[in-house]
Amino acid sequence: MAEIELATAAGRLVGRRDGGIDTYLGVPYAAPPTGGRRYAVPAPVRSWEGVRRAIEPGPSAPQRGSERAFGMDMVAVTDATWRRGGDYLTANVWAPVGATKLPVFLYIHGGGLVIGTKDAAVYSGANFARDGVVAVNLNYRLGAEGFLPISGAPTNLGLRDMLAGLRWVRDNIEAFGGDPDNVTVGGESGGGIAVACLLTSPLAAGLFHRATIQSGHGSAVYPIDIARRTVTRMAQTLKIDPTRSGFLSATPEATVAALTRVSRPGRVELKDAHGYDPSFGLGVINPVWGDDVLPRHPLDALRDGAAADIDLLIGTTAEEARFWFGPTRLESLPRPAARWLLSRMAPQASELFNAYAKTYPGERGGRTMTRALTDLSFRYPARQYALAHQGSAHVYEFDWRSTAAGGRLGSAHGLDLGFVFDTLPTVSGPRGMAGNNPPQALADHTHRIWLDFIRSGQLPWTAFTAADPTVYQLTTGRAVREQRLPAADYLPDRARAIAP
Repeated sequence: MAEIELATAAGRLVGRRDGGIDTYLGVPYAAPPTGGRRYAVPAPVRSWEGVRRAIEPGPSAPQRGSERAFGMDMVAVTDATWRRGGDYLTANVWAPVGATKLPVFLYIHGGGLVIGTKDAAVYSGANFARDGVVAVNLNYRLGAEGFLPISGAPTNLGLRDMLAGLRWVRDNIEAFGGDPDNVTVGGESGGGIAVACLLTSPLAAGLFHRATIQSGHGSAVYPIDIARRTVTRMAQTLKIDPTRSGFLSATPEATVAALTRVSRPGRVELKDAHGYDPSFGLGVINPVWGDDVLPRHPLDALRDGAAADIDLLIGTTAEEARFWFGPTRLESLPRPAARWLLSRMAPQASELFNAYAKTYPGERGGRTMTRALTDLSFRYPARQYALAHQGSAHVYEFDWRSTAAGGRLGSAHGLDLGFVFDTLPTVSGPRGMAGNNPPQALADHTHRIWLDFIRSGQLPWTAFTAADPTVYQLTTGRAVREQRLPAADYLPDRARAIAP
């Protein structure tokens, strides 16, 4: 391993070279959001003299995470630990030695927009760099500081951070060997939601050329007036005014703790007049629409041609909701209890539950509930997004089933990450999300799909359309014509879904 130097627009960096890959960690793309820069648009990086070391990842955004979930070690997946320090609007970059004008993959980490970092081991861009791509991971502001529409503060600050990161890539990535005219932005879970929003933001025009969305979509957004209900509850919890000056008076520690309390089920009513909450009661943080970042609901913007020039790869795991319900044994609930629990999260719950019970007869009620929530929260909204997109949109599904959590995890939310990044060792083992001995051949195949798309937009199956709803099954390598999902009849149409 050797140290290397590189010049960016703000100053020189020292990174490390190992095994044919140059790595730079904790590279600033915006000024630290501290002091008067809290709850403010990201400011440009200040130039530095001498050489800045980019060997360690540096601080992470304020958050409250857990190292384990349901007996699984989640550090490799979320790295949801708060490493204190204000200088956290930074990026990690991996590039092949001698890279010149290579395609760029900028990744937005997941974590529900409230936890996570660019540094989770599963997101390592080393294997993308090994295969001829310059990989970039971003930190961004999370939770209240990133997404609450606080009076007197700019909205969607987390998205504004990502836009600043994309502009930094445009202006600097050539120095790392990347091609600013061949940029793909990708993300999973909360990161996927963010990417779905960025596609339709007028502020992102020209900053990227392709997009990958894993377990995310454009329906998980709130009108500003509904999201302000969370601002009010947060201010009550913190005993402050619901304004920028009020939130500036609360420490990041206090704000994170208050958000944890406010996020508990039932603390904030975020349903619209039709009983619809795009988070289904499982969270209170989402991007908002109705500002300069997202002037319109993302699906309406797509239907009117926004991002029509952006090639899209979007999909989900087959059993997303099992991450929350399978390992907890809630899938063993009898039907009356499962139907009641679903009613706390979704409109028309009884009819919806009966539709899935009819489609999958003989199952325990909790399993039926999990199927319904998987489709409501992930699979069907992803297909809605693909259909609304006026450009090329390809849909995939990841259906390999993990042996983790006693075999109850299945093909759950987040399981595809180690396969996309070809980082299976980080999530394997007795406490790993992928369990023991996950198939490397599937990782080779999945990683190759992403590589080809990042390089040229090429995929080995046809686009998803209303006339030909083709979905590519990554595990089998087959493209299948999908039947209409039962959830399609129980989600609001677009006019109802966006009503305040």
